[in-house]
Amino acid sequence: MATWLITGCSTGLGRALAETVLASGHNAVVTARNVEAVQDITAGFPDTALSLPLDVTDKAQITAAVKAAEEKFGSIDVLVNNAGYGYRAAVEEADDADIRRLFDTNFFGAVDMIKAVVPGMRANKSGSILNISSIGARITPAGSGYYAATKAALEGMSGSLRNELKPLGINVTAIEPGGFRTDFAGRSLTQSATAIGDYADTAGKRRKEVDTAHGNQPGDPDKAAKAILAVVDSPNPPGLLVLGTDAFGAFGKVAEAQRAELDQWQELSNSTDITD
Repeated sequence: MATWLITGCSTGLGRALAETVLASGHNAVVTARNVEAVQDITAGFPDTALSLPLDVTDKAQITAAVKAAEEKFGSIDVLVNNAGYGYRAAVEEADDADIRRLFDTNFFGAVDMIKAVVPGMRANKSGSILNISSIGARITPAGSGYYAATKAALEGMSGSLRNELKPLGINVTAIEPGGFRTDFAGRSLTQSATAIGDYADTAGKRRKEVDTAHGNQPGDPDKAAKAILAVVDSPNPPGLLVLGTDAFGAFGKVAEAQRAELDQWQELSNSTDITD
């Protein structure tokens, strides 16, 4: 039995994961900004579940949540940084305050959670950290530049963190989901107040009011939750896990295009070394 701490459990993948973890017999610290939204998840598991209010941009709440989790279950074995939201705007359109708020949640919130949980994992010489990214970090669609940037930052940090913690017995995996049938578009997606006409055919097509993907995503959140449990149980978990056929296909196309471009410019790239 492991103890999981999962952020952002009120809806979507976080909710599905919390339910799957508890159904599998593990302990789960189930968190959300509005704790009432997750009471139904924990109600049937008085001994193995703990519901807590947690806004990952509030360091005092992070400290309190980690302390409560460790007091009830002794230690935290698995941290899932799932809390986050989407933001759509052309790079030029975005408001500075919106950008900083997005990074505070999607990136710095995860960093602060890691800093709060890792000391206990180091003491135990074991643990798993799962950082929920997005295929958007790979495909960088027009209109999602800042969201993609938060996830790319999360993945870059995850790679270095993995190298730092692996010798200490702690695994780090970044997870890139594709489109999953959740209410992400309805509840977890925002956009800039400004819309510039010149971007109508690029970023404008991705803005929330013309979103046609909601309700048609190919991914099943319950299956994603089971896949995440399988990663934690694996003797050799990956540094990066892609979830969904759409994400897997998109990842492959981006990788092929990058390889072709790298080869195309190889001569110029290699021309910059000092020659004797």
